[in-house]
Amino acid sequence: MYKYYGIAIFVIILDQLSKWSIVKNMHYGESISIIDPYFGLLSHRNRGAAWGMLQGQFWLFALVTIIVIVGIIYYYHKEGKGKPMFQVSLMLLLGGAIGNFIDRLFRGEVVDFVHVVIPVIDYDFPIFNIADASLTIGVILLIIYLLFEDQLERKKVK
Repeated sequence: MYKYYGIAIFVIILDQLSKWSIVKNMHYGESISIIDPYFGLLSHRNRGAAWGMLQGQFWLFALVTIIVIVGIIYYYHKEGKGKPMFQVSLMLLLGGAIGNFIDRLFRGEVVDFVHVVIPVIDYDFPIFNIADASLTIGVILLIIYLLFEDQLERKKVK
């Protein structure tokens, strides 16, 4: 059951190394195009939540993050046994939550750097990081698991 914690640890390490690299090698606001105009790196900082909401609310984020981390670990051990998709989704959530919490704790802000543009609909996606991506993927997997939990459990019984 503890083997899935490696996913969270991997996310945290990848997230922190990528953020460290951005901070050390790029100036704030600097941009590097990788697949012009669809994808690139843009050194950005965020003191708020998703899409910059609730700027500067450190203590609120700290409290919510600690509650979320405790909740994830609790549900992982209480409900996760024998449910690999559920476990993976929770560990992606845990890694993402801790990754961004480390930034808030030590930098006072979250380092964002992944810049995606969707030209077909002329949409400049909010800049994000590895932790944000992990949180998003974790939520999507959790929703899929919850929607199809009964079917997944019935397949396992057969």
